[in-house]
Parts: sequence; structure tokens; C-alpha cells
Amino acid sequence: MTKNVFSRRSFLRTTAAVAGATAVAGPTLLEAEPWRAAAALTSPNDRIRFGMVGVGMEGSGVLSTAIQLPGVECVAAADLYDRRHDLAKEITGKNIRTTRRYQELLDSKDIDAILIAVPDHWHKQVVVDALAAGKDVYCEKPMSHNPADGLAMVAAHKKTDRIVQIGAQRTSSVLCAKAKELIAQGAIGELNLVEATLGRNDPTGAWEYPIPPDLSPETLDWETWQGTAPKKPFDPYAFARWRCWREYGTGVAGDLLVHLISGMQVVMGINEVPKRVSAFGGIYRWKDGRNMPDVHPVLFEYGNIPVYMRLSLACENAEVTRFQGSKGMIELREFSVTYIPQSGEDTSPSYYSGSFPAAMRDAYTKKWHADHDPVPGKEPAPESITYNGNDYDDLKPHLWKFFEAVRSRNPVVQDTVFGHHAALACHLANESYFRKAPVYWDEPSATIKSMG
Repeated sequence: MTKNVFSRRSFLRTTAAVAGATAVAGPTLLEAEPWRAAAALTSPNDRIRFGMVGVGMEGSGVLSTAIQLPGVECVAAADLYDRRHDLAKEITGKNIRTTRRYQELLDSKDIDAILIAVPDHWHKQVVVDALAAGKDVYCEKPMSHNPADGLAMVAAHKKTDRIVQIGAQRTSSVLCAKAKELIAQGAIGELNLVEATLGRNDPTGAWEYPIPPDLSPETLDWETWQGTAPKKPFDPYAFARWRCWREYGTGVAGDLLVHLISGMQVVMGINEVPKRVSAFGGIYRWKDGRNMPDVHPVLFEYGNIPVYMRLSLACENAEVTRFQGSKGMIELREFSVTYIPQSGEDTSPSYYSGSFPAAMRDAYTKKWHADHDPVPGKEPAPESITYNGNDYDDLKPHLWKFFEAVRSRNPVVQDTVFGHHAALACHLANESYFRKAPVYWDEPSATIKSMG
């Protein structure tokens, strides 16, 4: 029996359904799960055996989702906290091999791929080691803990022929693909602004997770878990709530902003670093000792397009990204893409004519109607079009694409270069916040610099 492990999003969606929430059907439903059709086509010889590194909140969700896919099997799991060995066995329903040392998985000849869901400050080392061991790699977002780690990961990947996919699911979403198609077709004319919001307002959403009751230096290899971070005595809060601290995580930028950035890049058809970044915010609500902001608005410039993204752990609000252009707008939401056309033209005489004398105003108004009024019966009736689809943060399509790439050896969209660029946007946002100044990525020196 597979353990029912919930991500934050799936938990909230399930509890809302229990409370009586209903979904609104749209005129067009997008197909989102090609893995279902692939199930009958997967032969036993195509079975991919993987090892799971990290079986915490995110890793347990990755593991429980991966084993639902056809032709995939988990044979081993590694975690520095012993109770998660039990969890891995519960999820898989088998007595799989478990260990504290992820290196044992890399040494195993029966493991084809490694799935990684560890704190940000461990991403680089596990990915580089896995690539050196000849394994294909799936690594949770954000790809890197800092720019130098990202560069090292890209360099390590380029030395191999291995598949690496980063785990920000929107790059595999049919909703993002539909938004990209609409923009490419010129539906909204010339793109001139992107804005996105994402807000939470509860302790769990702000990473104030409950401490496992038996967590101790006996059940957790605390010394190893600290990795490259400054050494400190055993701290159960740092372990369970590591996203709150810069030493281990990347804050709201690496947890949430990276999803917005990754989805936006796919929709806009780009794979690049923003030209400049200016961030603001602070710790306004969750004054629990954290050193990462809980409110973090960021203004980016991609090419010549301003991109404004607002993130908050202090007030819940609708999660939506709006792509705005001269002919209308596209709204990208969790389960839908809506195209809202705009003519960009006057629909009535200009109110500025109110400053004309009466005779002049009357003449202007009469001529305007003569020149612009449509033929009766042929009045334009622009309508918004909504495409409904699967949750754009669903893991299943994204993991399916990874395992299919492992089989076919075809490249993935969200490889290390894409993952590095998305993570760099988050690092720039954090650095601007801490420096209290606009910043940019200086490619020649491979460093973040303040705008002069």
C-alpha cells in the first residue's frame, strides 16, 4: 500500500474539495497526462530503477509520484534522518535498501537515475557526485544555493552525456504551453509587461513546520547535514525549517519565485538571465529568528520587458501571472489559461472633446460616429477564451518527461542551463534585497554586481 503523502498544494486542494469546493469547467480542456497512454507501451525491458536522495516533505512527494509512473521502480533511498528510511519503505510498499550515505546509491550498479530532494545547500554536491558516477539526475528547484554552485553544476553536466532535469514543474505544463502558443501567434500583440502574484498566510506556508518528536543527534546525522554551512550545535528548527535561513536555503525566492520565473520563461520562449533586478521587502510577520524576507516584491528586466513579481507569506492572494500586450492579456492560473482580447482602439468619441465648444464638439462627435460605427448587425463582440487543464504544478507530467528522456536520451527543456538561469534570477532577487540596491549578473566575472 502506497502511503498517502500530500504536498502543500495537493493537501489544500483536497481539503477544499471535502469542504464542498467545486471546479468550474471551461470551454476547452487541455490533455495533460500523456503518461497514461504510455503505460501500455512500456515494456519490462524499459524499466528504470532509481534511487531517492532526501525523503522529507518534498522528497516524499517526489517519491510517491514517481512510483505511480509506468516502467519506474525505486530500489533504494538515502536520508540523514533515520525515520525517513521508514517513510521511504511505507511509500514504496517494499523493503527497499535505505542508508544515511547517498554515495552508496551512486555506487550501486542497479540504479540508473537519482532523484534529489535535499536542502538547497546540498544540491550542488549531490548533483555533481551523481553525474560523476554516471547517473541521470532529477534535482528539485531551485537548482543552486548560490551562483558559484550553479556554474559548477552546469560545468559538471557539460562533461557528461547524462540527462539532468530540474524540478520546477511548470516547464512541463500544458497550460504554460498553451500560453506560449497564444503569445507566439500574436494573440496579445507586442508583449510589454509581465506581472505575477503569489501569497500565503499561514504558519505552514511560512515554513513553520512541526519538529519530528524523535529528532535528535542520535536519529539525525546533524554534522553531515550542515554541509558547507557554518557549524553550530544541534538545532531541530534549522533542520525542519531550513528555508527560513540563508545558510541553508534561498527563502521565498528559491521556494516560490523560481516557479514563477520558470513558467514565465517557457511562456515567453526565453532561457536567459534578467538584465537587472531590484528587490524590496522585509520580515513583517514571521519574526521567528529567520533571516530571509517574508514579503519580497521584485522588479526584473528581461530583454526590454519589465517583469514585476510580488511574493508574500503575510497575506494570501490569488496566484496569477498576467502577460500584457497591445492587443490584450493572457492570465495564467493554476488550472487555466484565459485569453482576454483588447482592440486597443477608442470605442467611443474621446472625452477630450468635452473641452471643445458645443458646435465643434457636436461636429467632432458626428464625424467620429460616421467614421467608426460598425454596420448594424456586424458589431464586434470580442470574447475571452479560457482553456482549462491539469494543475500546472503537478509533478506527474514533469517526472514522466524526465523518465522518458532517460529512455530516449532526448534533451529536456529544464536542463542545468535553464535551471541555472532561473535560479540566478532568484539569487539576484535575494542579493538586491540584502544590498538594498539594484543588481545585475556580470557574465565576464561570473558575479553579481550592484548597478553603478
